[in-house]
Amino acid sequence: MRLYKALVIPVLLYGYKIWKMNKGDEKLIDVSHNKCFRRIFRIKFEDHVRTERANMRPLSREIQNRRWKLIGYILRQDRNNHCNVALTWAPEGKRKRGRPNTTLRRTVEKEREETGWRSWNEARIIASDRNRWKNSVKALCTTRHGGDR
Repeated sequence: MRLYKALVIPVLLYGYKIWKMNKGDEKLIDVSHNKCFRRIFRIKFEDHVRTERANMRPLSREIQNRRWKLIGYILRQDRNNHCNVALTWAPEGKRKRGRPNTTLRRTVEKEREETGWRSWNEARIIASDRNRWKNSVKALCTTRHGGDR
């Protein structure tokens, strides 16, 4: 299991911090993660091994958890920091017709609203206290995916 976490997971997570994720992408990541895990450990589909028994959590939850840890780090930085400005910047003007494309910013905004944080300032206040931020991120990552599977 340690080799799997050291060799396979980093390959699957390459560049995860800037991925825009929708439900289909999350499912695709989790399916490929399960497929690799089952193939390496020679677990057949008919064996019905649950993820809890295999001590494995969905990779989409891990991506979300790591992304929010990074966002907490960015929010604790100076407000004039380029990353902080890019994260909290709201574009002005009209957008084109139709449904907007899924972007990292929209993904993060949606997840932020799911936690009940109305603004980035509210999230910044919570991020200034690291223990409170960790608890908030943990709650976000478990509630979004329907609790522990």
